[in-house]
Amino acid sequence: MAMVTRHYFMKRLSPALRFSVGLLLLGAAACSRQSETASPTPSKATKPEAGGGATPAKSALVLPKLGPAPAWQLKDVNGAVVSSDEFKGKVVVVDFWATWCPPCREEIPGYIELARKYGKDGLVIVGVSLDQAGPDVVRAYAKKAGINYPLVMGDENIVAAFGGVEGIPTTFLIDRTGQIRDRKVGLVATAEYEGRIQAALN
Repeated sequence: MAMVTRHYFMKRLSPALRFSVGLLLLGAAACSRQSETASPTPSKATKPEAGGGATPAKSALVLPKLGPAPAWQLKDVNGAVVSSDEFKGKVVVVDFWATWCPPCREEIPGYIELARKYGKDGLVIVGVSLDQAGPDVVRAYAKKAGINYPLVMGDENIVAAFGGVEGIPTTFLIDRTGQIRDRKVGLVATAEYEGRIQAALN
C-alpha cells in the first residue's frame, strides 16, 4: 500500500476537519506514489547509516522552488507550543501522517535514521499528526516506534496553509530560506528521499 487514499483519509477525519479538507480537495487529481509538481529525478543514494551527524554528499539534483512555506504554530504531543519560526535557517521536512496509516508508519524508520544522520547538518523532521484520537495515542506510538523528531498535532488551519492533503503521507521539503523544494504524496523509499534532502542541505 503506497498511501492512504483520499476517500479513506476523509472517513477518518472529524466532521469539521472533513468539511474543511473536502473544500480544498474538490476537483483534485488522483494521488500518485511520486512527488507532484516538478519532482526531481534523484541520483543514486545509499541507505542512511546509523550513528551521529554526517556531511551531506554533493547531490546532482536540482530541486525546483515551489513557493514559500507557510508559517504555523501547533502544540506537540505534550501540549507545548511549537512554531515554524523555531526552524528558521534549517532544512525542514514537514510530514503529514497518522498512526492508523500503514504507509506513514512504514516511512518512520527511514525518517528516524535521516534525522539521526543529518541532524547536525541542519535537518529537522516534523511529523504533523492528523490523528483525531488525540495526542495520547500519538505519544504512545512515538514511544513504541522510537521516534526521535518533533511531533505536533495538526488541525484544519495547517492543512489549508499547505494547500490541502489528498492522501497521507503527504510530505513537504523546505530549504533554509523557507522555500518549499519538494512535495510528495505517498510512500517513497528512504534512499530516494535522502537524495532530495542532500540536495536541499547543499
